[in-house]
Amino acid sequence: MITKTLIKFTVIMLLTGMTKAGIAQQIPIIPIPKTYTKATGTFILSEKTTIVTEGKHTSKVAYYFQNEVLKSTGITLNILPEKRSAVIKLSIVPVTALNENTYKLTMSATEIEIQAADEEGLFLGTISLLQLVRQTANVEGEIKLSNWNVEDSPMYHWRGLMLDESRHFFGKEKVKQLLDWMAFYKLNKFHWHLVDQPGWRIEIKKYPRLTLVGGIGNHSDALAPAQYYTQEDIREIVAYAAERFIEVIPEIDMPGHATAANRAYPEYSGGGSPKYPEFTFNPGKESTYQYLTDILKEVNVLFPSRKIHIGADEVHFGNQHWNVDPDVQRLMKERNFKDLKEVEFYFVERMADSIMRMDNEILAWDEVVESDLTVDKTTVFWWRHDKDIQLKNALDKGFKTVLCPRIPLYFDFVQDAAHTVGRKWSGDFAPIEKVYNFPGEDILDLPEADKLIQGIQANLWTESISTELHLDFLLFPRITALAESAWTSPAQKDYRQFQNRMARHLRLFAEAGLYYYDPFNPTKYGEFLGPVERLDMSPDTDELTKQEQGID
Repeated sequence: MITKTLIKFTVIMLLTGMTKAGIAQQIPIIPIPKTYTKATGTFILSEKTTIVTEGKHTSKVAYYFQNEVLKSTGITLNILPEKRSAVIKLSIVPVTALNENTYKLTMSATEIEIQAADEEGLFLGTISLLQLVRQTANVEGEIKLSNWNVEDSPMYHWRGLMLDESRHFFGKEKVKQLLDWMAFYKLNKFHWHLVDQPGWRIEIKKYPRLTLVGGIGNHSDALAPAQYYTQEDIREIVAYAAERFIEVIPEIDMPGHATAANRAYPEYSGGGSPKYPEFTFNPGKESTYQYLTDILKEVNVLFPSRKIHIGADEVHFGNQHWNVDPDVQRLMKERNFKDLKEVEFYFVERMADSIMRMDNEILAWDEVVESDLTVDKTTVFWWRHDKDIQLKNALDKGFKTVLCPRIPLYFDFVQDAAHTVGRKWSGDFAPIEKVYNFPGEDILDLPEADKLIQGIQANLWTESISTELHLDFLLFPRITALAESAWTSPAQKDYRQFQNRMARHLRLFAEAGLYYYDPFNPTKYGEFLGPVERLDMSPDTDELTKQEQGID
């Protein structure tokens, strides 16, 4: 006799489409590949396995994969020119066979082949294989991989993460760790917020006081010793990112958020307001433009991305002094400017000219939509979720646009209603599910969205983040939802299936010693602020078993 409980269970499983057989065929990769099928048999990865490179430009990817396998499993793989008994073959194929950044992963009992039309696509394919490796047990030097066939490519080419190190400084090793995880989830743009009110964090040879004086202090302690990146540090991090096919984009904020710089070189200050003193550069002094151009020339040399983000946001917070500054008033009279907004855009457009003369693209927050910046040389970052008109105007005017609205992509916003250390917006915050389901139809159906939206980016502002552990708590596992939203088409998304895969990845965070948020047991680990002894971050085994059941 069929019980009511059994009937209820059967209905639930049918409604959700999550039968055990359906779950079992889900590949445990984040972001979920575009197409994949379960293949027969297993491939045994061991020290007998060799990596074979075919075609030009495959050795860099092979070397990366070889080292990541050693680091995560202890298994050493050789790179050899010819095939052996068990082989991982990396191949660059003609563009006509595969589109840019598309890869094919084919697995059998004796061979794994990854094909792509370019190096980056090949790298993305090895990341998928690496995820399978890291989620499979190493038993006496052998990893028995379930076989899959995959063909995959990203929805967006801009899959970004921004880190603010002006407010709190985290240092070179932490940045490298973030780049490792970005690569592991196929994120490819690291937006580096290096200067702001609390501190200037990038060495400029021509103006040494920017770091020696402007580097003093942070959001928590105005007298903290100077912390910054030397130019050698910058080169090292940029090279490290390039090995992982991540582009590093610097942000040098102007004309607002200039307080740290103005401490070092007050002669270029445009003053501020009672709440935001010395907040702006002075747009009325010709010397200001030469000073900032000199800075950007050094920045241009250090960052080969050919992109410079100039911020250009929230200038009204601290431009009141412009109303009485003689140089600004003279400029307004000469140019017949009717208000300070016109002064602001004059400044932005002049600095944009300097950036374009360096053959760089201008990046800026969504306030610049109202300016006359050159559309084909500018990318706008839509951040004000409460001002969707700015996004519509950006697209209407033809600006390339990156989506990074506060809700849900500011990761300094809390991710649980019970959390208090972090931001909320009228009670709203950024849980994982909301990150995963972004962007919605309200954005994707806008005119020209399919042509002009470049991708999405999460922003880690650090007013409330002063420790590495708290940073980790806010980033992990939300980074997985970010990755899938940037890579996967909305039609393919399924949050419940994503949870099954994400549950397995919590184990990886635990193995790495990260202080992560556990969405399956929200009260297990509390919000973190100060230093503590090393904690047991093992996931809740019972809960993970429920989430992982049936995933091969």
